[in-house]
Amino acid sequence: YICMKKNYGLLINGKWVKGSSSLNVLNPLNDKIISKISTANIEESIEAVNNCHYAFKSWSKFSAKNRSDILKNFYNLVKKNRKKLSEIITLESGKPIQESNVEVDYGASFIEWSAEQALRINSDVFESPELGKKLFTIKSPIGVVAAITPWNFPLAMVTRKVSSAVAAGCSVILKPSELTPITALELGSMSLEAGFPPGVFNIINGDPKIIGEVLSTNTLIKKITFTGSTKVGKLLMKNSSSTVKNISLELGGNAPFIVFSDANLDEAIDGFMMAKFRNAGQTCISANRLFVHKSVSNIFIDKLINRLKRLNVGDGMKSNDIGPLISDKALKKIIDHVGDAKKKGAKIQFGGNRHKLGGLFYEPTLISNVKKNMKVFNKENFGPIIPMIEFEKDDEVINKSNDTDYGLAAYFYTKNSSRVWKNINNLEYGMIGINSGKISTYLNPFGGLKESGIGREGSLQCLDPFLETKFVLWNYD
Repeated sequence: YICMKKNYGLLINGKWVKGSSSLNVLNPLNDKIISKISTANIEESIEAVNNCHYAFKSWSKFSAKNRSDILKNFYNLVKKNRKKLSEIITLESGKPIQESNVEVDYGASFIEWSAEQALRINSDVFESPELGKKLFTIKSPIGVVAAITPWNFPLAMVTRKVSSAVAAGCSVILKPSELTPITALELGSMSLEAGFPPGVFNIINGDPKIIGEVLSTNTLIKKITFTGSTKVGKLLMKNSSSTVKNISLELGGNAPFIVFSDANLDEAIDGFMMAKFRNAGQTCISANRLFVHKSVSNIFIDKLINRLKRLNVGDGMKSNDIGPLISDKALKKIIDHVGDAKKKGAKIQFGGNRHKLGGLFYEPTLISNVKKNMKVFNKENFGPIIPMIEFEKDDEVINKSNDTDYGLAAYFYTKNSSRVWKNINNLEYGMIGINSGKISTYLNPFGGLKESGIGREGSLQCLDPFLETKFVLWNYD
């Protein structure tokens, strides 16, 4: 495999700094140490914020063309190092190598797109109702941005946030997940090689509670962008209120996947496998609840079980379909959810146990006769388990789909065009896939409703979360 550094420092003001302490990064496949990283205490975190603030003053004055050119350099370096980055992602997170390859390409697309959008920051001039006056707006970078990213997409979540913020003229301080920090640190090295001025992109690792409190309460930070659990998002939102920070949150999900009676079942199976088992089901937009019309449920179950039997579980470096879960905590959660479902009357159609490989592996699992009071229905399971619910009427399944505090992603398969429009209007989700299990590109506004978050990332408006609008009235007469 690739050769990584034995020790990684903190990236502060364009230099690698040894932190006050360190932690080991473990491979979830075998619990072996991959590398060691420096961690920051409160004082070092504040120092990083101060340097980031200082860098913003000059970076915000760079021309859009200069910022765009540097980001294009960054994009080219990420693509050039695709193999190395993919292997690091798999070693850190356990996801299959083919998925890591896709993530590098996906993450790089955000850099390229943000570089292009840096040249398209528009101002508006509009007519005044009074003579002798002009009215216009201008866009300016919001300031220092604190980005906090999750473990399950250690490259794409970083590039989606950082590239847009930097393109807008902001400086960034990044806190990646302590479970998968090496990918972000490698991106930090590439950012310096690409020409990022010192302090524009800083990376600190450490205790998420300590660093999270510093970032969410420090007055120099003007924007928080966070992807992670709803619980942590609420805490950051509460802390940020003390300084009235601008905040974007992309939080948990409980995505329904609906198969109507008129659906093409083979296509629905393909879409479901894609939506469910990416990264062993450990994604925020993973299909979390499978709703199948009663008239086709028996056929669908047979087809689905045949597909589950063909899934290869094992080392992600060996092109298996499903790798290990990320941690013992994640494994215990899955065991608890399945046990709770069985206790309350659910039926295990396939799987239902820790995998024979041991470690952090769990069998792909299909559970039927699922009820609302079961954890597999009302909690985000974040694993390779499928809670299946039968339905008969359209209104019934829409109501059940919406019966959750989350509203990130939803999927459904049908050939009925009138049903399509009705479901689009009635499903309480920020992103909807119709006859497709894949919805993520750099062009879609990524985000959810209800407790799945605030704001959107990506899309034509990818720079907007990092820009402030100033209104000007000019009395020139």
